[in-house]
Amino acid sequence: MSTEPKRVSTNLATMYGRLATGHERMKICFCTDLDKSVLISNFEKRGWVQVTADDDWNFYWAGTGTCRNIFSVDSGYRMHDNQLINHFPNHYELSRKDLLVKNIKRYRKDLERDGNPLAEKTEANIPGGSKYLYLDFIPITFVLPADYNMFVEEYRKNPQSTWIMKPCGKSQGAGIFLINKLSKLKRWSREAKTSFHPQIGKESYVISRYIENPLLIGGKKFDLRLYVLVTSFRPLKAYLFRLGFCRFCTVKYDTSVTELDNMYVHLTNVSVQKHGGEYNNHHGGKWSVQNLRLYLEGTRGKEVTDKLFGSITWLIVHSLKAVSSVMASDRHCFECYGYDIIIDNTLKPWLVEVNASPSLTSTTANDRILKYKLIDNILNIVLPPDGVPDVRWSKIPSPDMLGNFDLLIDEEIAAQDDNIQNSNNGKHRSNSNRWK
Repeated sequence: MSTEPKRVSTNLATMYGRLATGHERMKICFCTDLDKSVLISNFEKRGWVQVTADDDWNFYWAGTGTCRNIFSVDSGYRMHDNQLINHFPNHYELSRKDLLVKNIKRYRKDLERDGNPLAEKTEANIPGGSKYLYLDFIPITFVLPADYNMFVEEYRKNPQSTWIMKPCGKSQGAGIFLINKLSKLKRWSREAKTSFHPQIGKESYVISRYIENPLLIGGKKFDLRLYVLVTSFRPLKAYLFRLGFCRFCTVKYDTSVTELDNMYVHLTNVSVQKHGGEYNNHHGGKWSVQNLRLYLEGTRGKEVTDKLFGSITWLIVHSLKAVSSVMASDRHCFECYGYDIIIDNTLKPWLVEVNASPSLTSTTANDRILKYKLIDNILNIVLPPDGVPDVRWSKIPSPDMLGNFDLLIDEEIAAQDDNIQNSNNGKHRSNSNRWK
């Protein structure tokens, strides 16, 4: 008897459900891998019915692993017009740390090659060498083991610098540590049995220059968690959720060598901080973006605060543009990314990383309210006016459906406006010629 395992393709088509097309069937069926109340309550509020992955479904809020299976070449699965899912097939081009860096570097080089003014650089004789004037929003980063020699060359330019190591495929602060000596990196390599040799297939890490001068509030380091909804990559359509928040460390910031391994000083992840003795269950170490803006307007002034938030919008849009050409922009898909941004004490924002599955766990009452609104607003934007999933819809929601989201960019609307402008200019020229 053969013990060969069944091919995935034999049952994925039934596993993920088949569905009659058209709107003749108004009962909306949803499926989800996550048992989160902010999801279930939003779906049920709309009268949707929960089904399993084996049944017919219209809307799937899935984990990234499920999406990989659905979009796998081997599955043979094809979604119908009335099905939506919450990830793009290769969402990791933005959310995997090494690919994010690679795509942004490629984007800058492409603009530079095309002579685009966005890729303008400073003079090379400044400390640290030349850098991008407008696209300098990620710290200097290398991928290990492949870029080890380049990292060593950069490190030796400033041997007093601190660097942060992160495994490319992990999240929630797992496996992260700081180094300020090359010997520590080599010792870690030996202990982890990881040889820094490009030909050996070991887990990849990114190593980035640590932002040693973060903006502090109450003496503590924090970062921003912002939610960005993408409904299409070609044309690019993206929205920014107004109700983001700051995540604070529980221990005051200290750059001394003795605190280098204290993650309660350096890592803002709630998954790390909640285990600290100073963690506050009431506010969860979080502060709304609106409070941050008010604080900065009071301490730094409105003009520089507006400039900071404009720079944050700028970096989000250009990080999305950096991956738009390589992303598989399937019309069945949308994605809510969690952006992590650190602000330094000069009020310059730095993109730290992007999460494809930002946590929907509620650590406080305010957290639950915020995330409920987030899901509700997402559904209002990705669904057509009649509430029935339909990939044939234009994905241009009316302004009153945006809720707490602000439009970041819609290349389709921008192109339409350009055509109207060009048409009006043509009419104006035509009319003026008649009177000559």
